[in-house]
Amino acid sequence: MRDLEWEGALNVRDLGGLRTGDGRAVRPGAVVRSGMLDRLTPRGWDELIGYGIRTVVDLRNEEERTVLPPDPLTCVHAPLDDTADTAMWELIWGRDLDGTPLYYPVFLERKAERCAAAVRAVAQAEPGGVLVHCGAGRDRTGLVSMLLLMLAGVLHDEIIADYEISNPRIAMVYPEYCSLEILERHGTTEREALLAVLNSLDAVSYLGGAGLTASEAEAVRDRLLQGGVTHT
Repeated sequence: MRDLEWEGALNVRDLGGLRTGDGRAVRPGAVVRSGMLDRLTPRGWDELIGYGIRTVVDLRNEEERTVLPPDPLTCVHAPLDDTADTAMWELIWGRDLDGTPLYYPVFLERKAERCAAAVRAVAQAEPGGVLVHCGAGRDRTGLVSMLLLMLAGVLHDEIIADYEISNPRIAMVYPEYCSLEILERHGTTEREALLAVLNSLDAVSYLGGAGLTASEAEAVRDRLLQGGVTHT
């Protein structure tokens, strides 16, 4: 896994290097995850483009999208949250699950089509690197990254280790958004909460049932394990 220091970037890293169960690894430059890009300086945008990113998948709601990627980047809007579903969010907030993997089972059960749409955006992206982001780069980005990595057969321990990076990174800039105390109140950890999700989810069947085709799933695997941009 490669940490990226683009000027103004928040919680950004390459998923390259994460190991799969069959002894392979995700290709560097294929998929990068991050928080919002709104704080990138002109130099930061140049660094992003220079790294090989050509498609940005924006998981934010429309009202959050105050800064959009400049040319020559392609931006695909795949809003994940569905804020109109107030009943779901009242359930998540009422159970004090938000900001942690504890909300993933509730969300996955109700929003399979939105998850599949986000994964499809990566599958259908033009050649070059893909960056997936939300606001802080932890919850929505963490969920979509998890699904992408599961399709590629990445080991659970690798997925968990990647997820665990986000809270410390976020706390450096926005300490109020660190969610570790929520997990403590539930008597669990990021690792335990995310492992429960990983052990209960068959990503291929889940996304296939939500409309992701077999060729799209294969395109994700090809991008992560064969395609992408090799960096030295």
